[in-house]
Amino acid sequence: MAHNHKQRTRIGVVAAALAASALVLGGCAASSDDTASSSDGEAEVASYGEISVQYSWIKNEEFAGEFYAYENGYYDEAGFENVVGVAGPDTGVAKLLSGSVQVALSDAASVGAAVAEQDAPLKIIGATFQKNPFTILSLTEGGNIMTPDDLIGKTIGVQDSNSSVFAALLAANDIDPADVNIVPVDFDPTPLINGEVDGFMAYLTNEAITVEFAGFPVTNLAYAENGLPYVAETYSVTDDYLAENADLLKAFLIAEIKGWTDTFNEPLDDTVSLVVDYYNESAAAGDLTFGDLDPEKVAAGLEAQALLISTDETEANGLFTISDDLQAQTLASLLASGWELSADQLFDTTIIDEIYAENPDLMDYLP
Repeated sequence: MAHNHKQRTRIGVVAAALAASALVLGGCAASSDDTASSSDGEAEVASYGEISVQYSWIKNEEFAGEFYAYENGYYDEAGFENVVGVAGPDTGVAKLLSGSVQVALSDAASVGAAVAEQDAPLKIIGATFQKNPFTILSLTEGGNIMTPDDLIGKTIGVQDSNSSVFAALLAANDIDPADVNIVPVDFDPTPLINGEVDGFMAYLTNEAITVEFAGFPVTNLAYAENGLPYVAETYSVTDDYLAENADLLKAFLIAEIKGWTDTFNEPLDDTVSLVVDYYNESAAAGDLTFGDLDPEKVAAGLEAQALLISTDETEANGLFTISDDLQAQTLASLLASGWELSADQLFDTTIIDEIYAENPDLMDYLP
C-alpha cells in the first residue's frame, strides 16, 4: 500500500510532504543514474521513481522505522517518488524472484533456504535485527517448553510461512520432525491459550507479549539461544537488482537508517501513536490485521525489539550492519539446519559498509 499519510511536525524534525502520485505497482524503479536539477541549477538530486518493499509481517511496531521514513520525508529526501510498503506476512522470496517487489524484509533462514535449495539469486544486504526474534511460545502451566528436547511428543502450531524456520530449529537440534506433532495455525495465539497446541511459533516481540498481556505466564524457547543465532528483518534483493541499482539501494538504506534512528530518539508515546496510525491505515485498506492495537502492548513490543536492534554490534558498527562474526554465526546456524552456504553466497554488505564510510554521522543513532 502506498502511503500518502498526513505528516505531523515533531520536535527537532522538519517533516517533508509525501509524494502523492502513484506509479504502477511492480514497475521498474528509475535508473540509479537519473537525476533532477534543482531550480537554481546549483545541485542535482537523484530521482529513483517508485520501489516496492515487502514487509514480513502486518504493519505494526515491527516497521516503526519505515513509518518514520514516510512521516519525516526521508524517502523523499533520498529521491523516491513513492515507496510502496506491502503488508505481510510474507517471506518475500517468491516476490523478489518474480520482480513484483524490489526489496524484501525477510530473515536469513528463509533467504538461505532459497539460495541453498533452489540456487535462488538473492543477497542479504543489511539486517534490522541482529538477533532473530523467533520463539516457540508455550504456557508455563501448559506445555512449558524450556529446551529443544521438550518439543518431542508435543503438538506445535506452525504457520505456513514459518515452516522452513521451524524446520531449521528441529534440524539444528537433531530432532526428527516425525517426533513432533506439527499442526497448521494462523498467527492468532488463541489455540495456545485454549490448550489446542502445546507450543506456538511466535515472535518474542509480538505474540509472546500478547499472551502475557492476556494474563498467562509464558515460557519462551528462543531460537537465538538454541542453535539459531541468525539475523532477521533482513534487507534482501536479487543479484541482478543489486548489480543494477547500487546507488538506489544506498539512498534507500540511508532513509531507513534515519527512520530507525528516530525510533531511538523520539518519545516513546509519539512512536506508539505513529504505529497505531499506520496500522489503522493498513486496516482501512483491507490488509490483514488483528483488531485494534493496544498502545501498551505496542510500547512493550518497541522496547523488546530495541534489544534485538541495538546490540554491541550495532553500537560499534551502525544500524543494519552485519559483521564478519555475525555472518559466521548465521552461516553456522544455517549449516546446523542442513543448508551449507558461504558468506559470498548469502551476503553482500558492500553498500551498508560504504554508507558508514561516507556518512559517519549516521553512526550516532542512540540518544
